[in-house]
Amino acid sequence: MSKEGKFLVFCLEMYKAAKNLTGAEVISLFKQYDITDYVISCYEALHTTGTEYIIEDIDLFIAARKPL
Repeated sequence: MSKEGKFLVFCLEMYKAAKNLTGAEVISLFKQYDITDYVISCYEALHTTGTEYIIEDIDLFIAARKPL
């Protein structure tokens, strides 16, 4: 598995734990808002940050994509 893939798994697990979601729920959410592509494309910047920042960044990404 690539370093980006491993990081994506890390992000999924940390987001799941922080939001008390099931694996299926977090996978569905990541698919719905295209978070997987975002995390992989921003790997270089995101992997240098802390877990709290990553979770907050994902929340902001979702909020920006939600319909008004």
